[in-house]
Amino acid sequence: MTTALTRLTARLTAAWAGSKKERGDIPGWVMVVLMTAAIVAAVWAIAQPALEGMFQDAIDEVSR
Repeated sequence: MTTALTRLTARLTAAWAGSKKERGDIPGWVMVVLMTAAIVAAVWAIAQPALEGMFQDAIDEVSR
């Protein structure tokens, strides 16, 4: 059991140390975030009237 834990700890430590060497693709992540924000804004602009209508109908039902 102790040997298995020692091996697991060694593997996790090696994996963690290796992951610190890779910084990642910052411009790629920025592009993903910007594209996601653009998609959300577009969907919101298209769906806003329907969402407002659904919300108003729900409030009217609760208010009765």
